[in-house]
Amino acid sequence: MDEKDWLIIKTLYEKKSISKAAELLYISQPALTYRIQNIEKQFGAQMVSRGKKGVEFTPQGESMVEYAEKMLLELRKTKEMVQNMNDQVRGTLRLGVSSNFARYRLPILLKQFLEIYPEIEIHVKTGWSSEVVNFLYRDEVHIGIVRGENNWHEQIHLLYEEPLCIASTNPIHLQDLPNLPRINYKTDSHLKDSIYKWWQAHYNQPPLITMEVDRIDTCVELVKHGMGYAIIPGIILSDHDSLHTINLHSSDNKPILRKTWMINRDITLELSVVKAFVDFIKKESCHVLGDASEHPIE
Repeated sequence: MDEKDWLIIKTLYEKKSISKAAELLYISQPALTYRIQNIEKQFGAQMVSRGKKGVEFTPQGESMVEYAEKMLLELRKTKEMVQNMNDQVRGTLRLGVSSNFARYRLPILLKQFLEIYPEIEIHVKTGWSSEVVNFLYRDEVHIGIVRGENNWHEQIHLLYEEPLCIASTNPIHLQDLPNLPRINYKTDSHLKDSIYKWWQAHYNQPPLITMEVDRIDTCVELVKHGMGYAIIPGIILSDHDSLHTINLHSSDNKPILRKTWMINRDITLELSVVKAFVDFIKKESCHVLGDASEHPIE
């Protein structure tokens, strides 16, 4: 078996379909079927069977998948280590990034970084912050950028702090909030908890939630069109927005802040591409993400 065989096994396991796997691998279905049959001959065991729901892996096939994933990961790590043995900063940088940060902050950072290091190829995976942490645990990415509190125990740097705020088209008074229409959106558990605790500390009745949407940018658009108010992180707002905002404070009058962190494993700093990005973020984030005196870098 070689790298192509490992990739075939992994892709087929993920897609559970000969046609979809063949399309993703840019080979014909007969060629893919032939390679699968050869793999099964090498192992002397049936790897897959055709079921009503598509391709199903046998117990032996499940073991082959584990082997293929381990070999692909080790091969990738070896290639990256070899590429980083010289003095040049080149190779592939794999980033896992919180979706909101990826949309509102990441593009300008990557543009500036690649102007300095044009020979680096960047792969980005986005998702909830909890998903990004799992990307790191599974060695799918070198660096994670996550939001909210976390329990990462290796390399961790505070990049940015922004206020949680009430946003509306017209000025509103805090005492009126329970009777005003509120727009909710799907978000991570930490942000939900922060908003919930703030509300519980200030009001003895639930909010009047009239709309619930799956995306925060949809929520903001509805707010802009006067459909209600929302409680959102400051990262979502730009200087061009004409919304009225009120920053949230705790009962002891401390601002409630949403934090953004950069996290990575200690060992990945041995890769020149990772060290270059970490150093770049530490140096540039105070200029790109906010004033250094208000948003310190650790």
